[in-house]
Amino acid sequence: NPRAQFTILYSHGNSEDLGDSEEALETLRKMGLAVFAYDYEGYGTSQGTPSEHHAYRDIDAAYDHLTGTLGVPPGRIIAYGFSMGGGPAVDLASRKPLAGLIIESAFASAFRVSLPARILPFDRFHNLEKIAGVSCPVLILHGTADSVVPVQHAELLFHAAHEPKRLILFDGLDHFGIKWDRKKRYAQALEEFLAVLNQSRQ
Repeated sequence: NPRAQFTILYSHGNSEDLGDSEEALETLRKMGLAVFAYDYEGYGTSQGTPSEHHAYRDIDAAYDHLTGTLGVPPGRIIAYGFSMGGGPAVDLASRKPLAGLIIESAFASAFRVSLPARILPFDRFHNLEKIAGVSCPVLILHGTADSVVPVQHAELLFHAAHEPKRLILFDGLDHFGIKWDRKKRYAQALEEFLAVLNQSRQ
């Protein structure tokens, strides 16, 4: 979308790939956002072996493609991480210039939750430590009844992040319900965050 003010760099969760994320990506497009998504190594049609290190390398490659090949200014890129995707999104935001960071149903550390075996046991994703180094605005979305990543993870991440930041809790929702069961509130949360980003650019 060449008219979009912001481009979403989307990092999907552990139990999905790009094909599974299509509906979520379309929701973001309908909000007038440009969207760039990618698969981690070993996911979907991507070759290689999944690992924390490879996830960081993959988002770096996506960011470099956006800023280099496609010429998108860093100040118009929003890193968006869902669940495990919060790991590479937070890591990128702690190292690279961005317009903003959105994390949905993300964990403070992979050691604190039970994840499927696809993520190797030594993968840590120290999001809690890294988010303290993020200088762009942060939006955290989480369901209060998340059975995969308890809501306390969102609260820890929120307290560690710097202002401007916002935590939106979705009462009674589980890990995957935010985009689908609270569509109006979800859209409102993103629109309010985009307004904050526009203000910070002025």
